[in-house]
Amino acid sequence: MIQLGPLVIASDRLLALALIMAFLFGFDRIAARFGLQARTGGLALAGGIVAARLAYVLAHYDAFAQDWASVLAIWEGGFSGPAGFLGAAAIIAWRVRHRVALLRSLAMLGALAALWFAGSSLLSPAPRPMPDLPQMVHLEGRPFDPSALEGQPYVMNLWATWCPPCRRELPMLAQEAARTDVPILLVSQGEDAGTVQAYLERQGISGEAVLLDDASGLSLVVGSTALPTTVFVDARGRIVETQFGQLSRAALADGLARIMD
Repeated sequence: MIQLGPLVIASDRLLALALIMAFLFGFDRIAARFGLQARTGGLALAGGIVAARLAYVLAHYDAFAQDWASVLAIWEGGFSGPAGFLGAAAIIAWRVRHRVALLRSLAMLGALAALWFAGSSLLSPAPRPMPDLPQMVHLEGRPFDPSALEGQPYVMNLWATWCPPCRRELPMLAQEAARTDVPILLVSQGEDAGTVQAYLERQGISGEAVLLDDASGLSLVVGSTALPTTVFVDARGRIVETQFGQLSRAALADGLARIMD
């Protein structure tokens, strides 16, 4: 995660943006050298993005089938890298007839693909122990007992009623919390019970999985400086994955699969 003032950008998305810019610049140079149509680079990029998104949607069909409009929510992430590079390569092979230009274009694309997979691996943090949890309470004021989580995987979502992306993902998270065997805890940060309860009632959202952390202690414990933040913890008590920003149903399914392995 990279934070620029109030703007928080996931490192993998920044890497993807950098590689996209490198591709467009590189293909523009190849097009100028061999007299190719410059728009072929843009077409290859578009084809790659569409292929990457469609492959991801098909791989997570059950999640997207519950809300087909979310297919268009590409800002939430959710792309298949291999499908994207193959889609871009197919467009280049279709549009570029000059043999040397084709080989150089595909070689450049292959190099960028290698950088993507290597960079993604390096940017994925190793699992680390979940620190001791701060004091938290249920909506009705009953203290939360952290020992109830020992020996099982669980998810903690840090949110607040004033946070727009938190409000967008909260109904989905509450639904999944009610029907999955893995505990999904929705931990309000820095707000009192009255504020949280009133918001949940207005929105018709169950508070069964909601916990209150009025001192925002969990944010300090997991190192979160932005909301929403979702932490996936495996049965060994290790933070396996941390996602910043609005979470899609498909991304939640991916995270759950990782901690249940």
